[in-house]
Amino acid sequence: MPAKDYAAELEKIKSFLTDFYTDSDKGGKDFKYGTQLMKIAHREQIALTIDLDDVADLDNELVDAVVENTRRYVKLFGDAVHELLPHYKEKEVIAKDALDVYIDHRLLMEQRHHQEGQIKDARNRFPPELIRRFEISFKSRSQEKHMAIRHVKAQHIGKLVSVKGIVTRCTEVKPMMQVATYTCDLCGAETYQPIISPSFMPLLMCPSEDCTVNKSGGRLYLQTRGSKFIKFQELKIQEHNDQVPVGSIPRSMTVFVKGECTREAEPGDHISITGVFLPLMKQGFRQLVQGLLSETFLEAHRLVKMNKTEDDEVGAAELTEEEIKLVAEDDFYDKLASSIAPEIYGHEDIKKALLLLLVGGVDRTPKGMKIRGSINICLMGDPGVAKSQLLSYIDRLAPRSQYTTGRGSSGVGLTAAVMQDPVTSEMVLEGGALVLADQGVCCIDEFDKMQDSDRTAIHEVMEQQTISIAKAGIMTTLNARVSILAAANPAYGRYNPKKSVEHNIQLPAALLSRFDILWLIQDRPDRENDLRFALSLVFATK
Repeated sequence: MPAKDYAAELEKIKSFLTDFYTDSDKGGKDFKYGTQLMKIAHREQIALTIDLDDVADLDNELVDAVVENTRRYVKLFGDAVHELLPHYKEKEVIAKDALDVYIDHRLLMEQRHHQEGQIKDARNRFPPELIRRFEISFKSRSQEKHMAIRHVKAQHIGKLVSVKGIVTRCTEVKPMMQVATYTCDLCGAETYQPIISPSFMPLLMCPSEDCTVNKSGGRLYLQTRGSKFIKFQELKIQEHNDQVPVGSIPRSMTVFVKGECTREAEPGDHISITGVFLPLMKQGFRQLVQGLLSETFLEAHRLVKMNKTEDDEVGAAELTEEEIKLVAEDDFYDKLASSIAPEIYGHEDIKKALLLLLVGGVDRTPKGMKIRGSINICLMGDPGVAKSQLLSYIDRLAPRSQYTTGRGSSGVGLTAAVMQDPVTSEMVLEGGALVLADQGVCCIDEFDKMQDSDRTAIHEVMEQQTISIAKAGIMTTLNARVSILAAANPAYGRYNPKKSVEHNIQLPAALLSRFDILWLIQDRPDRENDLRFALSLVFATK
């Protein structure tokens, strides 16, 4: 493979950023990236996302090079933007933060004390990460499909990949040091150390010319005000159930999110991430004991919420005129209800109730008292009346939902567990199924087979919509604004009409009172009804 001329690539990137345009609605030219560069120069924008579809219109080879060697091209695009910004700056930026004042002062001092022919050590020069106030990220091509997490392997290290999954854990946003600034206690020179890993080894000895020539051995001290910090967040994503092979457990991946991409996702969201697959660099003693194996992570460039079943991005698009006409029709409610699980015969009233559960109500707070707007439904019935099918359909249909069973759930798995954060080693809470389904639906099958000690964890959620935790020194209240859809069998397997309702439904009264609708579904033998059901089943499975 011939060596690339990166100087020529830099000129090509500059011409792309300045010359690329799209045809506007008014018939003129809309310089997409030129407008964004002007906003970046005036501190009105921070993130610059490069769409690889736009780059493909200029040069397909450049797109392949970006995908194959993303980190290098992030640096090249950053250099190009840094060189172009003075041409787009039309006014002086008035609002300056502490780092601006610090850099201006250091540049002024350097101009005063600079001598002809003096060569400075690379660590004493200003690193580009310290001066630049913008972020470069890439958006993958629209024709590129998402990869399963288990298919991202060693051959993809350093490349731009797109994966999708569900967020299972999300840390708090914390400052991460990007450039460390040190001051020498003898000569007063400043040293800069760019940091590319979560941990770093601080510099101790001054590398400036004065200290090395005089062999004075000046010690370096970290200057927090002169260092640069960026926002950092760690996500844990897990692959979807439809991507898991038979007999396997879902794989997970660590995602490092920096800068403007933080706070874009919450636990339970289905997201698509475009980023660079990289090995985790360790320094110091950890590097010595690491061995041959290396942990990997995905450095996020773009993070978008997705629909649960389709590869479509979730958007807040307005209704079209045709959709407004449909909503205004008289039988719109019946049409929507009949479109829920259309392959299941009958159950019209149950489908209408499930539609209301999906839509939900409005929370009320009269005089400080909170009245929940979400609806809780329990489907109690004989075996073979499609209770589990309705639950799985609602789980697939709802944008935020969790599906679990009574025997496969514990009280901790439903509410929250105390875990140790691998990054900060702090004790943190990891939400269970009810927390992950916040502002969504939690489907619980085989509800009658759940143990009583685990079932009591749902009481507070169903009425107060919160989960109170007092574990391992953590005392807090988590939001669980969730609608619960439960399915259960009667006490004797089938409903016995000769016995009372209390004998058939052996659930605690405190729990039954929290369900707004309790459906009793019986499988009564009826020749004509069974014939209609059989015909609809044959028609549905053709």
